[in-house]
Amino acid sequence: MAVTKTIDSVSLSIEVQKALDKAGDPIYTKKTFSGIKTDATPENVYAISDAIKGVLEANTRDYFINESSSLANA
Repeated sequence: MAVTKTIDSVSLSIEVQKALDKAGDPIYTKKTFSGIKTDATPENVYAISDAIKGVLEANTRDYFINESSSLANA
């Protein structure tokens, strides 16, 4: 059985600091940007993430690529 995976959509999420907890530790939320090309390289997505980080007022932490794929039995 040959199963193929096809990427349907890709989005980018960046963890952005939204507040501090009672102990003074940062609390993060994710900002998501959709419409990333399905063939975008990790290096290009990282470069875009860094550019977005540069214009955000809040501190940021990690970057994530979120893929939605479909599977088909060929």
